[in-house]
Amino acid sequence: MSQITTHVLNTAHGMPAAGLAIQLSRREGDSWTVIAEGTTDSDGRISDLCPADTALPAGVYQMHFATGDYFAGTNQSDFYPWADVVFRLDDSGDHYHIPLLLAPYGYSTYRGS
Repeated sequence: MSQITTHVLNTAHGMPAAGLAIQLSRREGDSWTVIAEGTTDSDGRISDLCPADTALPAGVYQMHFATGDYFAGTNQSDFYPWADVVFRLDDSGDHYHIPLLLAPYGYSTYRGS
């Protein structure tokens, strides 16, 4: 399994957010370097964002969720054209699940299991 996984739920409709594009980036100096990209499946999940059994180095990472494109594709209005979730990985190699609860005018996240 990928060290980093995600699950996006459209809380306004009570369903998974399928087809939402995501980029995973690592902070390097003063800029971000994209290290992985994916699109949520029919269950709103990406379980293979990073190669299986590959531990990412400790550092600051960002998941960029293309929420505006997702809402446009589902004929919904939106307020946030994207949501960037920035988090820190330690050097333990632990699994990190970064879920996003999404609605047209708000979102929230937490470290899942």
